Amino acid sequence: MIEINAKLLRDQSAVFMCGEIVECFIDFIHPSLPEHKISQSNSDILENLAWATVQLHCYCNASFNEKSSTDGAANRNVGGSTSLNASNQLKGEVLHSTEPKILFCDLRLSPGEAKQFLYRETVPLNTPPTYRGIRVKYYYKITVATQRLGSTVQALNIPIRVLPLPLPQSDLDEAITLNDESNEDLAPNNPFLEKKRPPSRIEYALHYLRGVTARRRPNFFMINNKWGKVGRFCLFKSAYKLGEDIVATIDFSCGTIKCVQLSVTLQCEETELNSGNSSAVVTTDTKHELAGSDDADPSEAANEPERHKHISRVTNYSKHHEVCLGMLQTQVILPIPLHVTPTFRTNLVEVSWRLHFQFVTSTNAELSSEILLDRTTANEDELEWVAPTDIAIETMIWSLPITIYPTAPLQIPQPCGEYKLHIK
Repeated sequence: MIEINAKLLRDQSAVFMCGEIVECFIDFIHPSLPEHKISQSNSDILENLAWATVQLHCYCNASFNEKSSTDGAANRNVGGSTSLNASNQLKGEVLHSTEPKILFCDLRLSPGEAKQFLYRETVPLNTPPTYRGIRVKYYYKITVATQRLGSTVQALNIPIRVLPLPLPQSDLDEAITLNDESNEDLAPNNPFLEKKRPPSRIEYALHYLRGVTARRRPNFFMINNKWGKVGRFCLFKSAYKLGEDIVATIDFSCGTIKCVQLSVTLQCEETELNSGNSSAVVTTDTKHELAGSDDADPSEAANEPERHKHISRVTNYSKHHEVCLGMLQTQVILPIPLHVTPTFRTNLVEVSWRLHFQFVTSTNAELSSEILLDRTTANEDELEWVAPTDIAIETMIWSLPITIYPTAPLQIPQPCGEYKLHIK
């Protein structure tokens, strides 16, 4: 019997960014024979493995694309396939795979002997992040395949989570990112100091990530309906990292109608773009939209029919609910979970984030409290306000797009255990 153990070198977090190096220890162990068992031949002592390879696979499992995936798989089988594809029965199709690395050929192990190998691979840049949506799923596996003489090919899969690599989307963002390093070039050179190496792609992306999510530029939105003003909403920034809190304020003092109840929900919207092509090009475009008023942008109205052609599905996460009747101001705090997928877009699906508001307003005259504000100390004990039993309400819905970026992989606690495979 051969025992295969696989464990990531970074065991405290099995999360990586696109372009980051993945390292994994792979052990091939031949357990010792029990003391009461006596070897009858040389075959009982030595275990022989013909070969072993390792590679990184990115899988795409789209439920609305199952028929085309099945037909494509059937066509590939007609043309011939390797035994590794037959042994690795995972859901979905292989979207991308790295070049297989051969660990050994013709490995012989005696009882109690073990061989350890270190696998190093760079996560591809042009692949989508790990995403488990409603209709579309992307996931990554490190596949260790081996074959024992006289047996079939067996595979051991080690799952990892991949985050998109945040890169500047414009020349302005790139200039702001490199602003901190531009001053160092103007300093006089010291021949006795070691020359500073240029930052790697991951360091450059993390530096840009800290800069783009730390900018605070408050955005104010006036919430209106056909009866008047409801209030003013203030969002301190529109770009967030995984694990951050979305903090905002709502001012009802400038409103002309009463807001009885408020609900804010962090929603993830999954939009199907193209069911016939699953190749992925990851982007993180930022959207800006103002809703809640009667005025509409003609360009948005022209794009509205095209937008409704795609099927969208919404998943709710954090939620803030509050009865705000009589309040002048309130605060909204929504935590962003660490296990969700940041904003990204491929040729198959677009994942975006938004804040979904529900304002319950009322124009009932009995809710007016001006008489209480004008009371004096003389008749203070005589005044009493009785809440009405029934009020006429109206619900107003508004969605505000936001952008969620990934965070540093080491900040996501996702321990990776040890994966084992027994070959008998």
